[in-house]
Amino acid sequence: MTERTEGPARILLADDHTLVRRGVRLILDSEPDLAVVAEAEDGSEAVTRARQDLDLDLAVLDIAMPRQTGLQAARALARVRPGLRILMLTMYDNEQYFFEALRAGASGYVLKSAADRDLVEACRAALRDEPFIYPGAETALIRSYLERARAGASLPDRPVTQREEEVLKLVAEGHTSKEIADLLVISAKTVERHRANILQKLGLRDRLELTRYAIRVGLIEP
Repeated sequence: MTERTEGPARILLADDHTLVRRGVRLILDSEPDLAVVAEAEDGSEAVTRARQDLDLDLAVLDIAMPRQTGLQAARALARVRPGLRILMLTMYDNEQYFFEALRAGASGYVLKSAADRDLVEACRAALRDEPFIYPGAETALIRSYLERARAGASLPDRPVTQREEEVLKLVAEGHTSKEIADLLVISAKTVERHRANILQKLGLRDRLELTRYAIRVGLIEP
């Protein structure tokens, strides 16, 4: 996708909190070169909206959302809209999320606590195909990455697969196996198999521990 030369950049904004979306939209719409043209309440809706609107330039996605996280949505958007730029908006100052965001195809990572300071700059950087890292994290992240590279280590491993992460999130949100099967278009037996694998991989015993884990890693909010 080439850089837009006419009119403001068209932005899809996804966050499950109405007040947050309203505040972010005020920040972006106050800029003459930026315009929020579509909103979504979760990652799944964001992907649907992106499929419907063929003239989007940028998606701004919260990381922790119901049904489908921003990271999951970013991976899906990278497949269905490969030219769409993506920014992650998050309350989590977390190295693992940062690297997962890069893996998912995002070009920037903005903390909600600093959105009024950083978001507009991050949007413009993304539209120029330039990366954006919030200022406080840049030095620490680069140092961590270089130390890992010097040691011959790879980026942090994912403890579960993408499909297992989808099942984990939905289980933690309280969905039944049948509901999860319907949402993911798989069988209930497959859902149960994924759930058993997740519990074994993470060393967890039941839904309560699984839910606590999902909260701790930011798949769902407490």
